[in-house]
Amino acid sequence: MSERPIPTVLLIEDEPEIRRFLRTTFPEHGFRIYEAVTGADGLVQAEARNPDLILLDLGLPDMDGVQIIKRLREWTPVPIIVLSVRDQEQTKVAALGLGADDYVTKPFGLNELLARMRATLRHTARAAVADSDPVFTTGDLRVDLGRRQVWVAEKEVHLTPIEYKLLTTLVKYAGKVVTHRQLLKEVWGPLHVDESHYLRVYMRQLRYKLEANPAHPRYLVTELGVGYRLKTE
Repeated sequence: MSERPIPTVLLIEDEPEIRRFLRTTFPEHGFRIYEAVTGADGLVQAEARNPDLILLDLGLPDMDGVQIIKRLREWTPVPIIVLSVRDQEQTKVAALGLGADDYVTKPFGLNELLARMRATLRHTARAAVADSDPVFTTGDLRVDLGRRQVWVAEKEVHLTPIEYKLLTTLVKYAGKVVTHRQLLKEVWGPLHVDESHYLRVYMRQLRYKLEANPAHPRYLVTELGVGYRLKTE
């Protein structure tokens, strides 16, 4: 039986301490790492290495990280996790809108970063076989996309059409953060991308129906100032 290939990660990061830390720890956790210090080198290596995942610092010395995402998305769907500092909230939204898959805020813990990386890789793998498995499951939550049925702990939950569409949109991007604007566009249409109150109302209703404790959700998690994430386990 052949061994599972080791996932490769391209780290585009100019901070030597972060590069040194991840260079040491990633192999211990089953990842092969390549490094680039500048955006220009990162773009070259992305094409040459064809990594499974890119970790991209938004604050590079030579190029804006959002511009790098735009350049990458012209030719590759490789998953991208951006690394950002806390005061870059609007930049995070812009990065996600251009095609980044997730973000991790600096300073970050290794366990959080690894969890986000694995969730992103799982989502990519699931998306590749989505048509062959129309049932999504995480914890006690089960969504049968073929039959349009939803269960929590083996009890069927009845959703309104909008609630169901909101949930299935989050299922489509399970494990990834989805921006307010993207959710509004996909669920209500492009004319409603600024109607954020729609989203708040329906997310509250959805949590009430699916979460054991809606005030502390297990599945439908808020990413403050950015959007929502359907957590996978």
